Amino acid sequence: MAMNNPAFNNPAFAQQGAQVLAHRTATASELDDIYNRPAVQADRMTVEDTVMKSAIAFGVLIVGAIAGWFVGATMPALVFGAAIIGFVLALVNIFKKEPSAPLILAYAAAQGIFVGGISYIFEQTAPGIVIQAVLATLTVVGVTLALFASGKIRASKKATKVFMIAMVGYLVFSLINVGMQMFGLTDNAFGLRSELVFGIPLGVILGILCVVLGAYSLVLDFDFIQKGVQNKAQRKYGWTGAFGIMVTVIWLYLEILRMLAIARD
Repeated sequence: MAMNNPAFNNPAFAQQGAQVLAHRTATASELDDIYNRPAVQADRMTVEDTVMKSAIAFGVLIVGAIAGWFVGATMPALVFGAAIIGFVLALVNIFKKEPSAPLILAYAAAQGIFVGGISYIFEQTAPGIVIQAVLATLTVVGVTLALFASGKIRASKKATKVFMIAMVGYLVFSLINVGMQMFGLTDNAFGLRSELVFGIPLGVILGILCVVLGAYSLVLDFDFIQKGVQNKAQRKYGWTGAFGIMVTVIWLYLEILRMLAIARD
């Protein structure tokens, strides 16, 4: 997600500051140099290039997911090993000062194996749930992208502050829930998420919240990419944009998958 990617804090992704202009008349040679400059600089970040890098990363993710599906059927333990590797690679990419295409693609492959494997496991307990989660995820991403492209939704400081508070709260809840499951304080398959609130599983309520948070996280991803393009960031930062979107989409898919499973249960 965008807010979890320090790479997005690169000055190229910040709002452009005021520029100090020298008040002097350009010489003939300077004017000639400006005239002969190429309209598009090859080493600059563009939306098209970022989309291409995102497509490559998601292509690797899908190939990994296909492999993970078979791994989940034959060696389920390896699925969780891939999850750990993916988590470590995510941290490496997050805290790395400059993006690394090999590391980002390695993250995509590892997470692909995990996503494919965990999807297989869920599919065995609730047939048809995977295609539902995939379609729901694509719908959220498509609608969010369309609203952002049309200018109907934008990131704001107030909304981002609320988003961060909600994310921290959700993270704390998740850690408590995992702790209770590890120490046997709850015997429900999904821990506290299986508890009913006014007849509705808590996991379903949290799932809806996560969809909203995931959609806004995508808005932040798109917003930072847009600023990077406007501020003429180096082309390599297109990988940072691809990584941010991929992290958000994977998290969104897993949350929707779990929400549907809890709703069926």
